[in-house]
Amino acid sequence: MLTNIKFNQLGKIESSIQFKHLYLLAFTLYLLPLLSACTRLPNVQGKGEDFMQGVWNQDSVAYSNKLSNYTKHHFKFTCDSVYIDFETHSKVNFYEDSCYNNGIWKEYAKGVYGVKGDTLIVGATFTHANYKQKISGCYRIGRYERNFLIKKKSADTLVLESMSDQREITLSLKEKVTCVQKEL
Repeated sequence: MLTNIKFNQLGKIESSIQFKHLYLLAFTLYLLPLLSACTRLPNVQGKGEDFMQGVWNQDSVAYSNKLSNYTKHHFKFTCDSVYIDFETHSKVNFYEDSCYNNGIWKEYAKGVYGVKGDTLIVGATFTHANYKQKISGCYRIGRYERNFLIKKKSADTLVLESMSDQREITLSLKEKVTCVQKEL
């Protein structure tokens, strides 16, 4: 029995457990599940997806000889980080003459990725070749936000379809990478 009931001289019931202790117990029992549900995440990067860890190259682009512009992709996935090199070929000059570079140029981006179901979600920032943030200069600056449909994945091939322009990117695994999580 939780309480020991006594009668005082006036015939009123007294309890050996005071009500304030009962309220404190009820409040503690209410908070306990809430506090245990909140856990601090470790201060290290995420593991990413095992099947994506590595260096992946797009060796060719379908119908590239008929396109006015196209981009070849080079991805490096390590843990939850992604490094992307873009090699763009263009027959049309979209930039200043000093940036056009005879229609071939490289761009770089660094960021994080996630896979949800059959979708690869990339959130990155355009960088210089050393992957330090780029805030001015030729070509694109700012954020690179893309979603890709993962159409096929195997040990050495990854086929992505850009959800923004429906272009297919067929990547070949060039080097497997083992994730070694780093502190943030």
